[in-house]
Parts: sequence; structure tokens; C-alpha cells
Amino acid sequence: MFHVNAEFTRITTVPLLSTFMSNLDHYSSQLMRVFKKKGGTAGHSISLIMAAMDKNPSIEVRRECILKALCIYLNEKSDSLMKEYLDFDLASVREVEKMVLGVYIIRHEGADSTDVPEDVGIVIEGCTVLQDLGDVANGCAVLLGFIYCLNLSYPKDLRYTFEFFQKVLMELDGSKLSNKVQVLKNKLLE
Repeated sequence: MFHVNAEFTRITTVPLLSTFMSNLDHYSSQLMRVFKKKGGTAGHSISLIMAAMDKNPSIEVRRECILKALCIYLNEKSDSLMKEYLDFDLASVREVEKMVLGVYIIRHEGADSTDVPEDVGIVIEGCTVLQDLGDVANGCAVLLGFIYCLNLSYPKDLRYTFEFFQKVLMELDGSKLSNKVQVLKNKLLE
């Protein structure tokens, strides 16, 4: 993780983890305000995700809920970015091997989304490239760093989420936003 952070900083002159986390925390109350106004099926899904914060108010759970809700708000599937598994058996290993790009989360049997994960890691092209990241927000930040360092394209089904990560949270090339991300950014600044 340290090497990804260092390489990202070398390429962009922006520290990866500290910038990602501080801006995620900075925008979290505004994001929750915007998410609460979302209606329809997406609004219902977001409210179910955000309910986990009532059970466990830790910053790690808060960040995880916001990142999952962000995907849904942008009409993308959070499980395209983050895959959760109960324990790590042979079936889970096969599922991870099918992932093209994403964060995996392993929770112990009987755990819910508010419990601390046993493991959080990053998968690229079916290979686990990093594990023991601690929490989902670290996983998402380091995944963004890997994408930048390896000059990979954002997955098409998560392009708005990664655009938000890059241009709003990391403040890189923020003058050119897609309409969807621009509307969200405007709502955050209201």
C-alpha cells in the first residue's frame, strides 16, 4: 500500500490516502444530505445502506456506507466495485478470480455490514494484488491509486464513481466533469 501511495504522489504530487480520506470526510455530511433526497428504487437502496451507520457510528462504517451509496446515486452498482464474502472458501476464491477490477471484503460467518471485515483487498484481472487493507475506504483509495499508477482505464460500469473519486475527492483535473458528476458536485456545494 505504501508503494502505491508513493507512486501516486510522484505522478500527481497529491498524497493518495490522506487526500482521499480527508475529502471523503469533508463531503460526507453533504453527500448524506443529497442521498436522503434521492427517491425511487435508488433512494430506497441508499436508505438501506445508510441504516448501517445507526448500528455502528464508526468512521470506517460511515465511509463504507457513503462509498456504496455514491455508486447507487450515480446509477452504478456498488457490488461492481465491492464484493462481499462470508469467510473465504473455494467458491469465494472462484468468484474473486472472475473479478476484473474491484475491492473484495471478507466478513466472518454471521457478521453484518457493520462488523469489522476480516480482510479487505484489491483484485485486478482476477489476481489479488493487495490484501489486509483494513477497511473499504482504504481499498477504494488504493484501487484508484493502482488504476492511476498502472495507467488502466476505469471500468465502464463504474466510470462515474471513479470520476467522482478522481475529480472531486482527489481534485485532479476537476475542471472537466461529466454532466452527472457536475450535477452532484453542484449539489454538494449548495
